[in-house]
This record gives sequence, C-alpha cells and structure tokens, in this order.
Amino acid sequence: MVADRAGGRRPRPAHAVAYAACGVVLLAGCASMPDSGDLRGVESTPRQDTQVRVFAMPPREDAQPPEIVQGFLEALTSDDPHYETARKYLTAEAARNWRPEASTTVLANGPGTEVAHAPNRENADDYSLALTGTEVATVDAQQSYAPADGQYSETVHLTRNAKTGQWRIDLLPQGVVMGQSDFQRNYMPVNKYYFASQAEAGGTSQPAAVADPVYVRRRVDLMTQVVRSLINGPTSLLEPVVRSSFPTGTALEKGVDSLTPDDRNKLTVPLNDKAARVGTDKCDEMAAQLLFTLENLTPAVDEVELQAGGAQLCSLAEDRAQAVAARGSAQHPDYLYFIDAKNRLVRLPAGGNGTQPEPVPGALGEGDQALRSVAVSRDERTAAGVGLDGRALYVASLASGGSLGDPVLVSQGKTEQDRLTPPSWDERGDLWVADRDPDDPRLLLLQQGKGEPVEVGTPGLEGRVQAVRVAADGVRVALVVEQDGERSLLIGRIERRTKTDGKPEVTVAELRSAAPELEEVTAMSWAGDSRLVVVGREQGGVQQIRYVQVDGSTPEAPAPAALTGVEEIAASEDDRMPLVAYSEDGIVRLPSGAQWQKVTAGTAPVYPG
Repeated sequence: MVADRAGGRRPRPAHAVAYAACGVVLLAGCASMPDSGDLRGVESTPRQDTQVRVFAMPPREDAQPPEIVQGFLEALTSDDPHYETARKYLTAEAARNWRPEASTTVLANGPGTEVAHAPNRENADDYSLALTGTEVATVDAQQSYAPADGQYSETVHLTRNAKTGQWRIDLLPQGVVMGQSDFQRNYMPVNKYYFASQAEAGGTSQPAAVADPVYVRRRVDLMTQVVRSLINGPTSLLEPVVRSSFPTGTALEKGVDSLTPDDRNKLTVPLNDKAARVGTDKCDEMAAQLLFTLENLTPAVDEVELQAGGAQLCSLAEDRAQAVAARGSAQHPDYLYFIDAKNRLVRLPAGGNGTQPEPVPGALGEGDQALRSVAVSRDERTAAGVGLDGRALYVASLASGGSLGDPVLVSQGKTEQDRLTPPSWDERGDLWVADRDPDDPRLLLLQQGKGEPVEVGTPGLEGRVQAVRVAADGVRVALVVEQDGERSLLIGRIERRTKTDGKPEVTVAELRSAAPELEEVTAMSWAGDSRLVVVGREQGGVQQIRYVQVDGSTPEAPAPAALTGVEEIAASEDDRMPLVAYSEDGIVRLPSGAQWQKVTAGTAPVYPG
C-alpha cells in the first residue's frame, strides 16, 4: 500500500483481502522481494474511495527481511490511528523509541528498496535495506507542509530474534515515509485559525483571523485530531506574528478521546483547568477559532460549547463568529475595479453580471491622470494608482470632489519595466509597492498611503520584486521575484516593530516558494485565507492558471478553466466572487460553474486590497 512504483508491476501473492461491503480494506506486506540486485519500488495500492478505511495486516510467520520491510511500509499508509500494526514489524525496543508523528516524508514514486547488507555465514542474523526515492515534500511534527527537492536515502536494519527466529526491524528513521499518491489519499489540508498579534483588522478592536494550514490524517478521528492541533498552537512559521486565545497549557480534559457534534451540529469541547478562568470575550475568541477551523469538516459544526471542570464557559454559534473576528474570506467586496480605455479607474458591482462600468467618484475616475495599475483599500474608501509610464504613485479618496495632489512616490527607473509595480493595500490601511529600479530596488510601505516611505527589509531575498500582494490577514505577503530570467512566487511573514526613535520597522521574513513547479509566474492574486491563484508555466510548458496553497502544496479544488493570453488576474478572498482576468479579449470573468465570459474593454482588474 505504499506509493507508486517506478516500472512495471510485480505479481503479488493474494494475501490482501478487501471487504467492500464493510468499507474496509486489509493490506498484507507479502509481495516477494529480491535478496540482492537492482533498485525496487514498493507497490502502491490504487486510490481508494475516501470513505473506505484501510488496515494493514501484521507480519506472517517466518517472513523474510524484504517482506518485513515491505509490510512495514504498507502499514504506514493504513488508517491505524496509532500505527499499532506497523509496530509489530519492529523489535520491542524499536517500537518504544519510534516516533511516527515526528515527520512525514513524501516521495514522488514511493520508497524504493535496495539491499545494503545481506546475511552471511559470519553474521546470519544481520540484514540492512536502503530506502531511496525523490523527495517532493515533508510534513514536520507541527503538521506543517513544505516542498522538498532532493534524494531520499535512509537505512532500515533488521535482526533475527534468537528465541523465535523471526526477523524484525531494530533500527529505522523517525517519522513515516510514503509515495505522493498515498499521501494524497491519507492526508488532507486544514486551516487552523489564530489571530494577528500585531494589528487589529481595519484599525478596529476586532482581531484579524489568520489561517495556519496544516496536513492531518483523513480518517483518524479527524475532528478530534484537528481540535488538538488547534489547541496546541500555531506552526513555527506564523508563531511570531499570531496569538491564540487558548491559555498556555490548555488541552482536552483528561479522558476525552473523541469529539463528535450532536444531532443539532453542536460540538461540546471539554477543556482542562487551564481554561477554567477565561473571561467571556476570551472564551468567545476561543470558540471562534474552533468554528473557523472546523468549518469545512464533516460532520458540520454550527455551534461550539466550551466547558471546563464540567461547567459551561461559553457557547458560540457560527453566525456570531464573524462578529468576534474579521476573516478575509468572509469579507464581501462591493465592487470590482479596473482601468478603462480612457485610462480611468472604473468599477462594476462585485459578483454581478453587469458589463457597463462607471468611473469611480473622485480624481482617479476623472481621467486627468492616465493610469496603468491600481489598488483599492479594503474599506473601498481610498485608491492608489500608478501613472501610465510607471514612474509616479498617486493616492486619492473615492469620494466626489477630491483633488489628486502630488504623487506620494516617484521612481527613478529609466524604463517603464524598471519602475513601480502595481500597489497593494493591507488591512491596516498601509500601502505596499515595489520599486524595480535596478540601481535601487526596494520593497516599500507607506503608512496610511502617505508620508515618508518605509523600506521593508527582505533578508535572504535574491532578485527583484516584480509584483506584491498583501493577504487580508495582514501578516503574509506574496511576492513575484525575478532572478536569472525566472519569476517565482514567494510567501513571507510580515513582522513589524517600532524602533527606539519611534519610526516603524517592517520586515518580510522566512520567504518560501509557493509554486515550486512554476518557473515563470506572470500574475497572481490571493484567492482565500491561505490560497492564491497563479498564472504561469512549468519548464517547457504552456501558460496555465492554477490554485496554490501558501505552504507550496496543491489544493484539492479543481484548477480554473483554461484561458489564453492572461496578463493579469484578480480574485477575492471570498470565493463566491468570480475570478477576473485581463487577457487578449480584454476584461473577462469566470462565474462559478461557467466558462470565461467577456465583460468589456479594459486592463488591470482588482478587487479591494
């Protein structure tokens, strides 16, 4: 049941028994393997229906070392909650010391096996196999996914028990390893939710919810597993910029092994005494974290009740959670904005079928200043626009009667391509833009869209920023970076502090690739709390539109319909809004369940942000 095999399939003894009517599949580690010779791959079990539970079989009597290793690898891909069957392939000491939760290594075609040391006359009870493959990803102990690119090679050592004569594994790497197809069957992505610690949404007292994506095992008491993960706290990537409302040391009450909502979709979560003294507001935040996190799980959860010491702490229904915290995917934009044939900023009602745009109120809709790119603040009260030659950045109110004024930023780049990128607003009302001047490339922030630009630190960044988009949560930023002729998509954590002189210091830390398979990213936009839509191409491939997760994984949602000649793309964190693009047909949109539709002439489409 371990991953795809490189090469043809080997015949296997019929030791695997499938109980289709019961929804159970039993796997036996019984395929024959050579004692020496070439590299072999462990066969994968075909993709099963997600409702089918898969259980491995224990080692058979007198199984030889290759069969023991294969059986162990197959057991790693089963639905055994605590890997009890897998441990039966280990010696007693190895079973005690093995930590399967330490990591998951994902290989492109599953682990290959190669004899490293076979028994001989001098040592008849000693055997080693090398596990090899090409890494595509790892999931760490915090369940955080990261793309990988390299060769995997680990040794598994076996010994024969002097009393029983049975072979067992006595030395092995920590964690689990499996092929990509088995990983996709066994694991699923889930967004845990925390709150931005450095800013409140839109300058109000309402905290901003931040999605922290993790991968969890699909069919191992999913709801309880996810609740425990949420309570344990954020992953290390987000920990410096988010907070949890669960007090330190909070856990499920001792003896609580499984959580299930009742027939009214209400989930009761008993907590230990660490949570017993939280106030009502803090308890509501804890419940909101749970509701946001459990939103897409099955069975549905419409209400959460928190308890400690047998007493109710609070109860929060789904319709009240949005009043507790602001979440980007729940914020509905009023308008879609773009630049018309007269180089003015115009708008259409978001989500509608209209094709006749109207100029926005204020100076940017009057056409006195020709524009090439724009951004509209998340409250839709202010807009920023870059002039047609890319040199100057203007900020103006979206209210009638306002004047444009002088530019807030001017680039010294010699060509249009070496000047300002399209701007982006964050949830605090700050404006982000990159200056592509080769003599002084900078990522800049203007507080409230005005004043002296703050140069944003980008430690470890190589290349020039070609595009910038800030997430609705305000703690992550997406950058398209060009280096050596390739354009890649990177996601970084936004860290802010105030220096001793009172001036702000902003840094984008731990930049990571979010689309490692694409070598030429031409456009991107946030399309959810932890998802982006990207236009690009793989090496030697054609242009495509795809969704990517911030951690570099591929979401389970289908890719958008194909569209040729895409130069710019816009999406809302609210996935009910259609994708909008600027292509060779002008402004086009993709309503849910439909094909791309032409809207009107124009360029540079954007939703607020």
